Amino acid sequence: MVSARKGRGGGGGGVVRSRPRIDGGGSGGGSLVSRVAVLAFCVAGICSAYITQGVLQETLSTKRFGPEARRFDHLAFLNFAQNVVCFVWSFIMIKLWSGGSSPAGRAPLSKYWGVSITNTIGPTMGIEALKYISYPAQVLAKSSKMIPVMLMGTLLYGVKYTLPEYFCTFLVAGGVSSFALLKTSSKTIKKLANPNAPLGYALCFLNLAFDGYTNSTQDLIKSRFPKTNPWDIMLGMNLWGTIYNTVIMFAAPLLFSSWPYANGFEAVKFCQENPEVAWDILMFCLCGAVGQNFIFLTISRFGSLTNTTITTTRKFMSIVISSVISGNPLSFEQWGSVVMVFSGLSFQIYLKWKRKKGREHKE
Repeated sequence: MVSARKGRGGGGGGVVRSRPRIDGGGSGGGSLVSRVAVLAFCVAGICSAYITQGVLQETLSTKRFGPEARRFDHLAFLNFAQNVVCFVWSFIMIKLWSGGSSPAGRAPLSKYWGVSITNTIGPTMGIEALKYISYPAQVLAKSSKMIPVMLMGTLLYGVKYTLPEYFCTFLVAGGVSSFALLKTSSKTIKKLANPNAPLGYALCFLNLAFDGYTNSTQDLIKSRFPKTNPWDIMLGMNLWGTIYNTVIMFAAPLLFSSWPYANGFEAVKFCQENPEVAWDILMFCLCGAVGQNFIFLTISRFGSLTNTTITTTRKFMSIVISSVISGNPLSFEQWGSVVMVFSGLSFQIYLKWKRKKGREHKE
């Protein structure tokens, strides 16, 4: 449920900076120490925020609440709550950091209404998938974003990829496929609301497809309105997301008595009867908003490649924590599939780093 596009580039603004000195003399040593400290701060922030959010997401999708041991079946409500919190959060950030700046050159809010449709549908599918597959399976499936990107690039645009890039895709696709085909432990299956692996994986891949369109459209908006910052995008996306989810979850149930989709009134009632759920939802949303702060800081200071490395590591840590702490035991074969996926992702990061260094040498 990422609220804004993670961005591209190293945030250097085209200025060539000299390498920090490592001899400990002068201000160079201090600069290196400060950069390491900021990087450590970013790593700690991203990992703590999103790992905590993952634990809360898994808790809300599997735990039984109250004396009647009822499930919180309104997982789509999490997307609505995230929209509201991130809208308020981005509004505050804009007022704090760019309150006096001119809106000229920044995308108007009306530009986000179309792309916010896919940004509303996609994350909802990803959350709903937790009714049918385990959290580690969802993380793995959503880590295979390169597969639909390369597939669409090859079929629609005739893009040619290198052999190492195909090898990365093979590792990721093979790891996700083998994980899906391997038998899930009975303990994990019992925690799911409606175990259905094909449906769960289908929802995750549809989530990826919608995210791909969302991300590319956000890039287009940014290129047309270059003064648009991440908070502007976050504000616009979540404003329209809040409107759409309000219509779907609150207006539609009033108009249609047999409304088949998520009912916001029932979700609110469940939270009133089980305050623990309301607290978990609030913390889930705040973790997402705070995590965005650290992502923006990482990209602006160290570039998108560093951010990708941190988030990939975080996903692996989330699977480990889910397996060890949250009671989703994985077999030896399943751990092999996990390693296969993250080997492919790590190799992809290495290829991007190598290309980046090649471009720097040419310049």
